[in-house]
Amino acid sequence: MLFSSQFGSRPSDDDRHRFKQSRYYNGSTFANLSPPAPRDPEVGGWKAVWQFLRGTPNRRPDKGTVAAIPIQPEALAPIEGPQLYWFGHSSFMLQWHQRNFLFDPVFADVAAPHPWLGSKRYSGRLPIQPGDLPHIDAVFISHDHYDHLDLTAIRQLAGKTERFYVPLGVGTHLRGWGIEPSRIVELDWWEGTSLNELAITLTPAQHFSGRRPTGQNQSLWGGWHLKSDDFSLFFSGDTGYSPHFTEIRQRLGAVDFALLECGQYNPAWADIHMMPEETVKAARDLEAGVMMPVHWGAFTLSIHAWNEPAQRVVAEAQKQNQAIVVPRIGERLDLISPPTTIRPWWDVRQQSITAQEAPGASDYV
Repeated sequence: MLFSSQFGSRPSDDDRHRFKQSRYYNGSTFANLSPPAPRDPEVGGWKAVWQFLRGTPNRRPDKGTVAAIPIQPEALAPIEGPQLYWFGHSSFMLQWHQRNFLFDPVFADVAAPHPWLGSKRYSGRLPIQPGDLPHIDAVFISHDHYDHLDLTAIRQLAGKTERFYVPLGVGTHLRGWGIEPSRIVELDWWEGTSLNELAITLTPAQHFSGRRPTGQNQSLWGGWHLKSDDFSLFFSGDTGYSPHFTEIRQRLGAVDFALLECGQYNPAWADIHMMPEETVKAARDLEAGVMMPVHWGAFTLSIHAWNEPAQRVVAEAQKQNQAIVVPRIGERLDLISPPTTIRPWWDVRQQSITAQEAPGASDYV
């Protein structure tokens, strides 16, 4: 923690002076809009720790179940878009208006400061090697946890990325890793900027930050809202369910496509991670045209079965008549005309089922 670059940098006095301009900084740490909900003692504390250590069946998929579809470099020629490629977990590439964007790129095999401290990526490899990626116009980071801010990815992208958009305070890590300050755009909640025809806003989230066991919440966390004249996209980052989704819709309008956290949840930390049913509720609050679950499908960071997030969120979305897509890792997704058929690739027992069939939860579980 003293010498490894993995842990990032601590904020300087100048950083803290800037933080004090934020209404969400209390003088020593950043804070959520809402206080944590009361926790049920039956699901928290040492009981949750014991459950995590003991484990549960099916926490990792069988080998080959989550094979990434290879992306050929020539397929990533700039297009008007928008189109999206999911890399697993919360990492994805967005191509839109002849530009290439990466969100929370994690290229390391393990989402932890050291390979011994986590489980390896399910797919074994990424759908495309970082060296084969095209020029990246912007990288968007939601917060500084290891499964969202990856030192390996930042170093591999440094030479081909124009701008890094980050919540207030995350720039401290990037500058410590050698990214020039002129290429870093740090935003506070509800603060906006623009990239030609795109309006960019950092939105609130109900979560926390920190790369060390101590000194947490020294940087902000959040979601990203991107909007042009003809399309809008929202990425939630990590978050618990709260009224901020309704406020996002009220301030920024209904969302055409929403990538929402759905995975690595547990009742013991329900205030900072959504249950799958809450993920659908968030999509309804946003009035999302189409939703896509993320934060699953790559790493084991909780005790639920690896494919439970997909099972539960699809069942709830169809129950609520919410359009949803669940692509395979590496699959090209046209965001203007997304598929209308749910193909449960995460469960080899299931046949393809159309959204019109609206199966219940028992059809997936």
